[in-house]
This record gives sequence, C-alpha cells and structure tokens, in this order.
Amino acid sequence: MADRPADVTVDVAVIGAGIVGLGIAWQVCRSGRTVAVIDPAPATGATYAAAGMLAPISELHYEEEDLLELTLASAALYPGFIAELGPATGYRTTSTLTVASDAADRRALDDLRLLQQANGLGVLPLTIRSAREAEPLLSASISAAFSVPNDHQVDPRLLAERLRAALETAGTGMIAQSATEVLHEDPRDAGSPTTGVALSRGGVVRAAEVIVANGLGALHLAGLPVALPLRPVFGDILRLRVPDHLRPLLTCTIRGLVRGLPVYLVPRTDDTVVIGATSREDGRPGVSAGGVHRLLHDAQVLVPAVAELELIEVTARARPGTPDNAPLIGRVAPGLLIATGFFRHGVLLTPIAARICVELLDGAPDPRWKRFHPDRFRAPAPQEVSHA
Repeated sequence: MADRPADVTVDVAVIGAGIVGLGIAWQVCRSGRTVAVIDPAPATGATYAAAGMLAPISELHYEEEDLLELTLASAALYPGFIAELGPATGYRTTSTLTVASDAADRRALDDLRLLQQANGLGVLPLTIRSAREAEPLLSASISAAFSVPNDHQVDPRLLAERLRAALETAGTGMIAQSATEVLHEDPRDAGSPTTGVALSRGGVVRAAEVIVANGLGALHLAGLPVALPLRPVFGDILRLRVPDHLRPLLTCTIRGLVRGLPVYLVPRTDDTVVIGATSREDGRPGVSAGGVHRLLHDAQVLVPAVAELELIEVTARARPGTPDNAPLIGRVAPGLLIATGFFRHGVLLTPIAARICVELLDGAPDPRWKRFHPDRFRAPAPQEVSHA
C-alpha cells in the first residue's frame, strides 16, 4: 500500500478503508473530485470477516422495517456498482434458501414470511423434496424450506481488492496512517466549517469535505460535533475448504434456524464455504470457543457433510451497532459527513451509502434517508415554560 506524502490537499478526505469507505471513495472519485483515503490497515476489520450476503429480504427483522427501504434500494444498485468495477468481485446472483431444523423453527420462519409478504417481498415455500433436489446435501430432517430468489452474495475481500485497484488506477492512493482529528476553521467549534484531517504521524490532509466512514474507529476521532451512539457487536465466522469428492457442497446460500438460533453457509467460487455468525456484546475481541462449536454443530444439523470439511480459518471482528441497528449517515457540519454504524449490513449498504454521500456533496440529498441522520438519538432541547 502506498504511503502518500504526509501533507496533501484534496477535494474530499475519506476516513476509513473498509468496504463502506472504499465504496464511498470510489463513487466520490467518479463524481470528478480528488480524494484521499486514510486508513492504516485497509479492509482488515469487519470487511475481512464479512460473509457478503446481499440479503435485504431474508435479513428483514421485526421492528427494523424502517431499514428495509434502504436495504432494498442498495441491493438494486449492486448490479451497476459491480459492472463499473469489472470481474473478480465474487458477485453471484444465485438465490438464497432459508431452512428450519425443527417444528419451532418452522413456525418462526412461517411468521417471518408473513412479515416479508406484508412488505411485498418474494419468498417462495418449497417442499423438502424440492429443496433437496436443488441442494442434495441438505439434511433430510429439515422441517421447512423457502426460496428467496432475489437475495444474492458478493465476496467482500475480492470486492475490497477491486475497489482499491480502481482507486489506485484513478490516481487515488491510501494514506497509511490513522486519522486523529477532524480539523475546523475555528478549532474551538466542531460545528464550524471543516478544513481537513490531522494524521497520527503529524501530517495533515487538507480537504473542503471530510467523510467519516471508519466504523467503530469514529469513536476515537476528535473534532466531531455529535456524539456517535456506536457499540461493538462481535461475531465469530468460519471458513472451510470443501474436499474434491463433495464439490460443489452447495450452489446457493443457506440461511437456517437451529433451535431458534441463526446460522448461514455461503459457498464461494474457490471451493470454500463461509459459516457464520455469532453475535456477542461481551466486549471480548477474541474468537469464542463456544461460538465456534455452536456454528459447526448447527451447520452440520442443516448440511451433515460439513463434518468432512477442512477448517482453514476462524475469525472474530466487531461490527458497529447503533440503538436501532440502522446506520448513521448524513451531514453534521459544513464540510463534514458521517457514514458509520452499518452493523451487519455494511457490505449490502455500500452502494447506497456511496450514493447518499455523493448526493450530499452535490447539495441534492434524497429526503427519504433523512431518518438515518447521525443526530437522531439526541435528546430534544427542554421546552421553556412560560410563567406569564
């Protein structure tokens, strides 16, 4: 990775080179602006661990319906987003199968399907026989199966590589340092116009616009005019190699419930499979032995041949959660945009996050996304009481 000179001047500085930051930087670059991307270790955080499911339908959760419009809009942008980058992103339009392991799990998926149907989403019930005809290595003991034709996948590691290559080709390199502070015209007023970013080794990136897209790292960034209500949600995720005699293990993504707990299996084109993911708020960044055990056990309940795979990688990373599990995205000061808090949807929401940021830079924001503004959790100012 190139270490650009410590002091540079650009139109836009993007803090963070995970999948969201890279996607934003790429679209900002395509808008004709000069860009600097600041990150000491690009694509090594949540992006490195992510499975890359583009699943707005099967990811729908109760009490998160307000997020659905955003996830569907981003999924619709993905084909064009990928076409601009070329091949080798791992983007696949294969469908997703959701399956249940027992009667209670079947009822839970039936209830979820009612919510999905109420929102006009396409979820097709399958017989167990037809599900196993599509995926012969599914367990014969599953109790229900549904097809979600419009939930797809991408490989986040490959996509991040393509975005970095595209940025470098366009003349945008990476500054291999940490951002420490957003700078302002008035150093005492974080709401005054932004002038750039201070770097960890003493340099400065001068920019009229700064986009903060470094996930949980935003909590350690000085110079922000709003408090960001982010929390780390840790997840364990596994990668396994499929032996020759079992290839292909699966042809589409499998999302399942096993005794009420979610598990997914995502096949890759390199004959590996990703199994995930736990969700922990225990503050422990290391891999959980219990989490690994649970994932392997539950994956085998749905696809027994998982027992014959080679375990090649075990990873844990923290995702940036918010109180309502929706992102924080919007302008918070002249020249300062926030784009973080994407939680489990970072890969899926990358194209729409990039579009929103470019629209904000252009001064033409889409009013639909105002509800995701970073200060939406701020307590309202107390009303003055008249004593007249």
